[in-house]
Amino acid sequence: MSKPGLDELCINTIRFLAVDAVQQANSGHPGAPLGIASMAYVLWDRFLKHNPKDPKWPDRDRFILSCGHASALLYALLHLTGYDLSLDDLKQFRQWGSKTPGHPEYGTVPGLEVTTGPLGQGFANGVGMAMAERWLAANYNRPGHEIINHHTYAIVSDGDLEEGISAEAASLAGNLRLGKLIYLYDDNGISIEGRTDITFTEDVAQRFQAYGWQVIGPIDGFDTAGVEGAIRKAQADRERPSLIICRTIIGYGSPNKAGTASAHGEPLGVEEVLLTKKQLGWDYTEPFTVPPEALQHLREAQERGQKQQGEWQKRLKAYRQAYPAEALRLEEDLRGDLPAGWDTGLDDLFRGETKPVATRSASGLVLNSLAPRIRSLVGGSADLAPSTKTGLKDGGDYISSDYSGRNLHFGVREHAMGAVASGMALHGGLIPYTGTFLVFYDYMRPPVRLAAMMGLRVIYIFSHDSVGVGEDGPTHQPIEQLVGLRSVPNLVTIRPADATETVEAWQTALQRRDGPTALVLSRQNLPVLDRKTLSPASGVRRGGYILWEAAANPEVIIMGTGSEVHIALDAGKLLQARGIKARIVSLPSWELFEAQPAEYREKVLPEGIKARISIEAGSPLGWERYVGDSGVTIGIPRFGASAPGKVIYEKLGLTAEHVAAEAEKLRRGGRK
Repeated sequence: MSKPGLDELCINTIRFLAVDAVQQANSGHPGAPLGIASMAYVLWDRFLKHNPKDPKWPDRDRFILSCGHASALLYALLHLTGYDLSLDDLKQFRQWGSKTPGHPEYGTVPGLEVTTGPLGQGFANGVGMAMAERWLAANYNRPGHEIINHHTYAIVSDGDLEEGISAEAASLAGNLRLGKLIYLYDDNGISIEGRTDITFTEDVAQRFQAYGWQVIGPIDGFDTAGVEGAIRKAQADRERPSLIICRTIIGYGSPNKAGTASAHGEPLGVEEVLLTKKQLGWDYTEPFTVPPEALQHLREAQERGQKQQGEWQKRLKAYRQAYPAEALRLEEDLRGDLPAGWDTGLDDLFRGETKPVATRSASGLVLNSLAPRIRSLVGGSADLAPSTKTGLKDGGDYISSDYSGRNLHFGVREHAMGAVASGMALHGGLIPYTGTFLVFYDYMRPPVRLAAMMGLRVIYIFSHDSVGVGEDGPTHQPIEQLVGLRSVPNLVTIRPADATETVEAWQTALQRRDGPTALVLSRQNLPVLDRKTLSPASGVRRGGYILWEAAANPEVIIMGTGSEVHIALDAGKLLQARGIKARIVSLPSWELFEAQPAEYREKVLPEGIKARISIEAGSPLGWERYVGDSGVTIGIPRFGASAPGKVIYEKLGLTAEHVAAEAEKLRRGGRK
């Protein structure tokens, strides 16, 4: 046990590295680091199982700073405990190209587990990490061989608990009895607009007790012994996640700003920094001072972590000897590798199929063909598995009494579902997928954006992709959602035209390791395209391809995605009968198509052919890039209607006859 004097020295070292970084940048959030440094120090110094020399050690504890605005505190901890983050890096806080951006960014520095900043996201990510830990333990641990056994910790704020996503995620965590999930709640009673009681007066303890959590406190967040005791109590309860309510003071130690909103998001000021250091007994006026005693003590994390990992490696060696097949599979899953032969036979799934198949149903068949081979493929839906076809027939259910199941039940919680899936991907060892209707993408947009930012391997299944939903009406008919998905950098969106393209979409998604993929699928049945007379579906891998053309040197190009590719193809046949040569292009993924060499894109969409038409059952916004100034976009620039899907398509002009008529107009206009 370290001496109290040394504890306080270490805590103040963490505080003032953060405060000095904010002051030097003249930008940032000093209040939270001053208030939560004590609890963070206790967690990192006495509990957190990690190895700064090997930040990716699979059995490390995970730590999330959900209140990402306190990033300077996390950077201080990473530097002081020996991660690859120098004092000079701290001095570059919030500067261009630095390893210390304003909010934690996954991938910028080893030891930083997750991008946080939008409040509540980190809270839900942690639930996903804890779920992943339990799944891997249930599937791979054996009696006497605990290879996966670690905790997930987070520091969360008032703002995190106010965001609705925390309610969704906390409810799910309580239901699943994730006892190795421990959150420290920084209850300082201050937000940007002033005291939190102007908007936030609920009994947080009762709320979390109702969710099924163990609630500890309120305790004094500055009392290191009290925090230590609370964490030990949380660890002892393996049946419930724990929330430790820590009463703190934002901007602690600042004579003029402590306990005020002004301490939250702006530098203290040069004079106030000096006054704060004096108030807390910090004798060093030079910025970025690290007392040798504090550094020596905090760097003990390296030796401690290497010892812990060394003991784990001995257990892993014994596990390999006792369970060689399981050990190989576990290591393969942790690397994220797909097993040999994972895609064998997929191309034959719909060969010769003559009955129409909805792409959601095709996706379900593909998923269930893949699942026996790819053990790490785990997922579920927001209470919509029968509709989204996301259930694994022999996968078992992931429930509190059996964490080995592969069917996750998120409940009607799209927002949390997206963030939980990200947490599982961040943890490693699993390839998570989610399922809901496309129109409800709006509920999970924030975690999808962050997953794309972090480059996570998550697969989003969005079914009921158009006004083809029919009688459910405009509330359930997506219009602008495709545009929204396509606007997210590093997210690949694929809207397959039939069952064969769906097979290719899944193969593409699973092989993509540097970002998420959205599969956009139909509820209505669609003809399975006859690949004997059409181009192979493998063109999906390139985002777009020539599906069919009447003859060489086409006069008009008609392009579409999903169910509208069939309309385009029918229009091409009508034009052929009228003596007009058309080329039909299936363009299921703009992102994949744009990633192709210019030569390929020119081959599919030659610059010389100006007569172009696009058709898609959604907002036409964005299609200008492909049809050009001379072309025509056929889409839906309005909300849908309650009526049978076929009727809606006819009323809104999504017909082969309309497309053919527009093509004839283009031809008469002399635009080729």
